[in-house]
Amino acid sequence: MTSRSQAASSRHTATAVALFTALSIALVVALLASAGTGQLAIPPQEVLGSLLHRVGLDWLPLPSHPTGDQTLWAIRFPRVAMAALVGAGLAVSGLLMQAIFGNPLAEPGVIGVSSGAAVGAGLCIVFGLTVFGEWTTAVFAFAAGLGATLIVYGMSRAEGKTEVVTLVLTGIAVNAVAGAAIALLTFLGDTQSREQIVFWQLGSIAGSRWSQVLVVTPVIALGLVVSYVVARKLDLLSLGERNARHLGVNVEALRICVIVLVALLVGASVAFAGIIAFVGLVIPHLMRMILGPAHLPLVTASALGGALLLTLADLSARTIVPMADMPIGMLTSLVGGPFFFWLLRRTRKRSGGWG
Repeated sequence: MTSRSQAASSRHTATAVALFTALSIALVVALLASAGTGQLAIPPQEVLGSLLHRVGLDWLPLPSHPTGDQTLWAIRFPRVAMAALVGAGLAVSGLLMQAIFGNPLAEPGVIGVSSGAAVGAGLCIVFGLTVFGEWTTAVFAFAAGLGATLIVYGMSRAEGKTEVVTLVLTGIAVNAVAGAAIALLTFLGDTQSREQIVFWQLGSIAGSRWSQVLVVTPVIALGLVVSYVVARKLDLLSLGERNARHLGVNVEALRICVIVLVALLVGASVAFAGIIAFVGLVIPHLMRMILGPAHLPLVTASALGGALLLTLADLSARTIVPMADMPIGMLTSLVGGPFFFWLLRRTRKRSGGWG
């Protein structure tokens, strides 16, 4: 290795460490601020004191309000934990989608998991299904999202191979059919059902509980572990399918693994939080602009960035309008929409046109 390449490697490592540190600190600050914000305001030192007290450390004061500690552990902490988990899952999903499609404009909704989950949730809401008790909507949303993904993949596969263009076009078709199904369910439902479907489609993590966090946590953790395992293969895939095959990568198996993994991550996220758009598009692209194309550090950066973005979005949803809880998916779309437009313009300018 030459001195120039060593210097470049050192600069890249320093940049990655600085980014990870900054994102981690910002995430901790955002989590503390979010947990302490609400109708009952709790100072950050008391929020941290409540956390430390649970592990036997009495370094900081407990919440001074009589119901402060109970409010934190019953309402606030599950909500901020869900925001961080869902944000990390969606961002890593977007990174994986962009890697297998070789396109920075790809995002998890391409393979139909979000629209499929919306159909599953809509069925439960309109027809009042209670097969799995309070978990019925989440189970149906997860199953329908995964089913839509498998349909997209199965219909786009031919002669033992899956072409990316065919996969994208099939995903568009399945999303269109799912959109029509959601519209039909909205038409069939009563006023209350319609409001629930619309609110679910806008996304919200209000009312998150520890039981839900315990379901989502192992799925997100599994997704991160598998993402780290396949990161090197994704680097090889970025060189082109033919080159990746020559270097020993089973491209088709890798693509299947990643698509199923994305379906699991997004399905688990939207099952409890509803549809939250653009997190999987904005964060991976920003992290790639800072760190470069290597996927191993990008997995960590995307997870931290996604958790930070959704935590801040949830905090904004509870503070922008006094005494109200705005849909979090609406806020992420307000940020992601202009970013997507800028990304389109930037991509077109760099490539000299779409033709």
